[in-house]
Amino acid sequence: MVCVGASCTRTVHRLCVRGLCSPSYPEDQDPTRLLLQLCVDRYYVSPGEANKGRFQRGVSCSYGPLGAELHRNLLRQWWLSVTRSKARVFGLNTQSIGGDRATRPGQLRVVDCDGLTQLLNRRDLSTEQLVQEMKSVLQMSSPVRTNLLQGALEQFVPSSELVNRKLPFGLAEAGLCFQPANGSGCRPAEVTQTSLVWFCSPRTSSQWLDHWTRQRLKWWRKFALFLSDFSTSEVLGEDLEEATTRGVRITYDFPWGKETLETLWSRGESELLQIYGGERSKLQCRDGSKTVPHVVSMTGNMDRGVLAFLSNSFQQLKSDDGKQKLQHRKVLKLHPVLTPVKVSLNISRGATLELRQVCEGLLQEFLEADITVWPGYLETLQTSMEQLNRKYDEMGVLFTVFISETTLESGLVQVRSRDTIIKETMHISQIRNFISRYISAADNI
Repeated sequence: MVCVGASCTRTVHRLCVRGLCSPSYPEDQDPTRLLLQLCVDRYYVSPGEANKGRFQRGVSCSYGPLGAELHRNLLRQWWLSVTRSKARVFGLNTQSIGGDRATRPGQLRVVDCDGLTQLLNRRDLSTEQLVQEMKSVLQMSSPVRTNLLQGALEQFVPSSELVNRKLPFGLAEAGLCFQPANGSGCRPAEVTQTSLVWFCSPRTSSQWLDHWTRQRLKWWRKFALFLSDFSTSEVLGEDLEEATTRGVRITYDFPWGKETLETLWSRGESELLQIYGGERSKLQCRDGSKTVPHVVSMTGNMDRGVLAFLSNSFQQLKSDDGKQKLQHRKVLKLHPVLTPVKVSLNISRGATLELRQVCEGLLQEFLEADITVWPGYLETLQTSMEQLNRKYDEMGVLFTVFISETTLESGLVQVRSRDTIIKETMHISQIRNFISRYISAADNI
């Protein structure tokens, strides 16, 4: 990594705080390489350089079991945050392929490759006829969505009837969109996008943009270990999208530079008027002046969001193994609400059958409380406690529970915290409520 000036100082300071700039590390193990390899080793991202490359680009990749769970948790938290933030935010589910949306030049389409191959192999067509046939095939092919905004705008009129044409209200949706290559040299890719489209009166649109900027930054920082990595910046005039008057980006400061997680736009009324053919009467709402509403849109990239929270939570800390030997402990300190596995269940040597039965009972209790569990007690390979702790820290597991013969005698178990590495002894009947309260408290901060 080569840094120059103040940005270098900030980057080095941030990495040192996280224990990632110790001179004892090999030079080739930079934070990015360490993080990506850990994501593969610990089931967040499927193996393969191409897949890791997609992940780092912030587009949809092949997630492993833990990555898929983290992805789901993040989307769920986004959905709860927007639908419960205001009384009148409603969910949508529009089609990703086809639908009634208008096609535009350069838009991505789904094409039948077999049919296209057969057409190209026809010898009875002249060049002009072949071109015309290919144009016809492309025109008949289904377009794919590149954003969720269009669907929300198309649903404005029926949704406004739901609220008796009263402003403001919002439409929320999450789903896959296709990202064009745009001359970047990369293939078109899928992106898990989130969208909140807020319809408001023209005189309040600027205030609503400021409001939602504060709310969205607060949401991103809620799950962060290092809050300053998430920041906002105004979009400069030359970078404004067509039909927008103002924009704000929420960015994350990765080791390789800032990347956009979410963009907020003040879009005015022009796009709504275009979709409804300029029929202002159809769009007017009862806000005192019968005006066409203005649009404030929020578009997020949840694939990049997953990478941001993994990067933000990744630490490599110094630890003593008890033999005066300095070691480095890699840990994913993901927020308790986001972390894919809340608790792991493990057994010590002893009456294996009885201990497993205790674990099965605990497993059912956790599942009933919607607490995800890693069933370590099912593993047959003998592993030391130190190795287990290292593995679970790298997986981001919140608590590790050890069931032993003492549990059979007195009901006591040992519980280790990922964040404090403190081991506590508590009664087995208290564990489920303890972990539930811990997660709930973290969610309400």
